[in-house]
Amino acid sequence: MSDDAPRYAPDIQAAIDRTRADVARLHGELVRNGLVVWTGGNVSGRVPGADLFVIKPSGVSYDDLAPENMILCDLDGTAIPGAPGSERSPSSDTAAHAYVYRHMPEVGGVVHTHSTFAVAWAARGEEIPCVITAMADEFGGPIPIGPFAIIGDDSIGRGIVETLSGHRSRAVLMQNHGPFTIGVDAKDAVKAAVMVEDVARTVHYAREAGPVIPLPQEAIDRLFDRYQNVYGQSADARR
Repeated sequence: MSDDAPRYAPDIQAAIDRTRADVARLHGELVRNGLVVWTGGNVSGRVPGADLFVIKPSGVSYDDLAPENMILCDLDGTAIPGAPGSERSPSSDTAAHAYVYRHMPEVGGVVHTHSTFAVAWAARGEEIPCVITAMADEFGGPIPIGPFAIIGDDSIGRGIVETLSGHRSRAVLMQNHGPFTIGVDAKDAVKAAVMVEDVARTVHYAREAGPVIPLPQEAIDRLFDRYQNVYGQSADARR
């Protein structure tokens, strides 16, 4: 840590350190699940208890990512001077992530990938229809299309927020670009990124074989409620 590094209360510094470690590790899941090529894509995580988030540096190989070179940013997307990693430029999508964190306080993680099948739907400007139970479970309906926007400012972030606000889906396909996902934390957003590519692939193959059968809204509602509130271990059992 440099002499001009910011000083935080011990609990906030511990939260920053945990978020750095989580975000660095979770980038490996993007590679492991085939969601990115070369240095494209990114994961960010909000620092609990602070108006800060952590994101990967721009153009750095996934093999070279480590907690100490993750970049700490404020909610305007500005790298914190003197913090570890601040000598590098943050991801080109940082402004989009920052906009989401500012306008969706319930979001604790944001992920962007260039996964093949999800990008193919985005290239057509077409939402993924809810035709399999896994989609109803995870996304509560179709995966929507967001507007076309150019990287470089918060335009993509505005499109994400406008599309997902009030929507059950934790994924949006930004037109001609690709998927962005949100979650309660970075791990949850990565899970959504894995799942959106899985359903994008399945529904694509199904449509190639013939017409797909939409799920009735009542069934979607029941499946989503069960998966979100009943499926898996109870909160007590997960402790």
